[in-house]
Amino acid sequence: MNDSLSPVTETTEDGGSCHTHGYIGDKKKYLARVKRIEGQARGIHRMVDEEQYCIDILTQIAALTSALEGLALNLIDDHLRHCVVDAAKLGGEEGEAKLAEASAAIARLVKS
Repeated sequence: MNDSLSPVTETTEDGGSCHTHGYIGDKKKYLARVKRIEGQARGIHRMVDEEQYCIDILTQIAALTSALEGLALNLIDDHLRHCVVDAAKLGGEEGEAKLAEASAAIARLVKS
């Protein structure tokens, strides 16, 4: 298992690589956020199982959606600041590929 200082090689959709993930320095923070999100999803499951009021369930779904969006935005920010910046410094095809990859990821999030 990698600790926060170990380099991690990531293979991207376009076959490029990012030597360390941008989020590694905040890995514990990200894991804690994901754990809270999992708890929110379990809470929604429980609410449906207990046949709670529709609006209350919808309120919790909105909170879960917001938590997921916040997590995604933080990951995008880390990716841009780390992997994309590193690739842009190298320039050429790898830099262009990283920019295209980031744009595609942002477009997927905007559509959702």
